[in-house]
Amino acid sequence: MLRTLSLLTLLTCLLLTPVQAEEAQPIFDGESFTGWEGNLDWFRIEDGAVVGGTLKKKIPNNEFLCTEKRYKNFDLTLKVKVKGKRCNAGIQFRTERIPDHHEVIGYQADVGIGWWGSLYDESRRNKLLVTADKDTIKKILKPDDWNEYRIRCEGKRIQLWLNGVQTVDYTEEDPDIPDEGIIGLQIHSGPPTEAWYKDILLTELD
Repeated sequence: MLRTLSLLTLLTCLLLTPVQAEEAQPIFDGESFTGWEGNLDWFRIEDGAVVGGTLKKKIPNNEFLCTEKRYKNFDLTLKVKVKGKRCNAGIQFRTERIPDHHEVIGYQADVGIGWWGSLYDESRRNKLLVTADKDTIKKILKPDDWNEYRIRCEGKRIQLWLNGVQTVDYTEEDPDIPDEGIIGLQIHSGPPTEAWYKDILLTELD
């Protein structure tokens, strides 16, 4: 009798436990650029991280290392740090390459002093869609260390977190803005700087 009850309890638990369609998967293996494409004159792999830019010379153009795969609804986490003065970078998503050009078009989770935690629209509206609260960023930012970014896209809703604190909750009102695309890692044009990215994990959402 006890054995029967135990079996019934186990079956009930299995039926009531929600099943996740996908779990977080690494989209960068830390060793190679498999699954990614971009101008490798400006990107390298060091200590298990993607490094964009250099501290040895100026960066003439915005450069992007992008996924070959496209994504629509997802939850993405990664760690980011920057080196150099006035460093500017970001994580592109729901983005497209501009043909025969170094630029891309799409949403960006911004990186850099004065930009961290904000949502920018790269090469499209060319403006901040949401500006993160400066006092909040000042409290949570680790200027010389790794910072964890989380980007969640579900339907028209876009949410950003920096070091576990939500900085953006935005709903796209323009029906013509695409809701899928590639993911890209940026180093901005300008003085000698580096943007480091690692532990890039993505969960695809139904």
